Amino acid sequence: MDQRPKMMTRHYFLFLLLGAAALLAIIRLQFLNLIPLTPLMEARPFQPAEGGLGVSLGKSRKRVFPEPPNPKTGPVSEAYGYCNAPNRTEQAWEGHSPADYKLLSVQVMIRHGDRYPLYFIPKTKRPAINCTLSTSKNPSHPLLKSYIAHMRQGGRGHWDVPLSYLPRVPNHSACETGELTQTGVVQHLRNGQILNQAYKNQHFLPSDWSPRQVWVETTSKSRTLQSALAFLYGFLPEFDWTKLTVHYQWSTLFCSSTCDCPARGKYLGEEQKRQYQLRVSNTELDKTYVEMAQTLGLPTRQLRAANPIDSLLCHLCHSISFPCVAVGDGGSKECLTMEQFAVIRRQQLNDEVDRRRVGLYHKYAILAMHPYLNQTANRMVRAARDGEAGGEAVFGLSSAHDVTMAPLLSALGLHEARFPRFAARIVFEMWKSPPATQGQPKERADKGVEPKLFIRVLYNGEDVTFHTAFCRSRDRQAGQPLCPLKSFLSFVRKDMFRVVNATSYKEACYRWPYFSKQV
Repeated sequence: MDQRPKMMTRHYFLFLLLGAAALLAIIRLQFLNLIPLTPLMEARPFQPAEGGLGVSLGKSRKRVFPEPPNPKTGPVSEAYGYCNAPNRTEQAWEGHSPADYKLLSVQVMIRHGDRYPLYFIPKTKRPAINCTLSTSKNPSHPLLKSYIAHMRQGGRGHWDVPLSYLPRVPNHSACETGELTQTGVVQHLRNGQILNQAYKNQHFLPSDWSPRQVWVETTSKSRTLQSALAFLYGFLPEFDWTKLTVHYQWSTLFCSSTCDCPARGKYLGEEQKRQYQLRVSNTELDKTYVEMAQTLGLPTRQLRAANPIDSLLCHLCHSISFPCVAVGDGGSKECLTMEQFAVIRRQQLNDEVDRRRVGLYHKYAILAMHPYLNQTANRMVRAARDGEAGGEAVFGLSSAHDVTMAPLLSALGLHEARFPRFAARIVFEMWKSPPATQGQPKERADKGVEPKLFIRVLYNGEDVTFHTAFCRSRDRQAGQPLCPLKSFLSFVRKDMFRVVNATSYKEACYRWPYFSKQV
């Protein structure tokens, strides 16, 4: 007897069961916020002629921390990611939450955008880059023209004195050392615009926002100030200058008045010794520096001191040939090579791995970034207490450096995150659940903070909340699609100091053996 009809019936039945299971899985994922409940923003290359926002719907979620690339091509491909070309495609998960949750606060830290090198290779020509802004140059942005005009009105704003003398836009036809480039401006116009789109339906910051609701702070470098203004303009186009005050942070750690911490310096010193020992033990790196120095006719020690990777990265990011020097009288040249660049970059990547293994940098990072994290936590608490009224600094923007953002990532426990690229962003969101959310146990208020408050942390648009030290151990499927704010507050106030065997910032700063007498 022919068995095919029975087999087909059986296969059809199995197909229906699999389909039902898949549907149930999707419904569950939606509840847990692993699939966004509103359209996902994915940045696309900008098309100024159409005047669009350069975003479209994404289809799937990327890995938060992708696997390392192939070792043979990894250093170069990773370096291109570090450049962060403004037309690269990426997803933006800011602003997504379960239905009916209310956004109360957003605190953002950015690294400045693409800049001209801080170090230069002796006997070579500096990269030929024009740092004036023009809509006729690439890369550009639909907001660039109005942004340039708006920056001319900056005299109506309020500036802390150290910032008042800095230019509000890059303005040199031949870039100066460390100056923000047009690429850097476009990177942050794009960043701000992405968040504008992400939060435009959340209404956490009213259109008639007051000066106390927006906090902007930056170091005294023109590249951080200009990055902050570009980001802010993308986020709040045509913002009212008269309501804006730009605050000065004297320390790259953004520690304000709580920077005194002797143990932090000791941990950093030990970390720098580790870094040096790893570098001098790398025979391939040493051989490469010798070859490069011979090509350029320099002492090897002088080339090392010139930190050539900084200049070479600029060449790579701007598609400029690596430096060359003339050889003899025949007009021939010898140039630095991509292979040499890859060796130096590979050593830097290996250093990141060893840094995480040893753990000294993490201890340094805990002490370095506690003041900033504590400031962020306090702003969230104040925003929670003000509730619906829209309180003080419900939106905060801190424009910083790689030496700020790298320890922040480490302090949060995001050990697998890559070294901060140009125009990297870390976003802290605080959400309030609806009054009667099913499945949530009733809890007591913690020191005046409403218990049904939650935090999300995003790095370059990816939700990394459940990778952080304060929420990694929580079961994401235990009826809570977000991380409770109280977990973050406990981490900042006490738990983060367990790494250095202390219970407070003051104790941690003076528990180092050399300072024990001062406790």
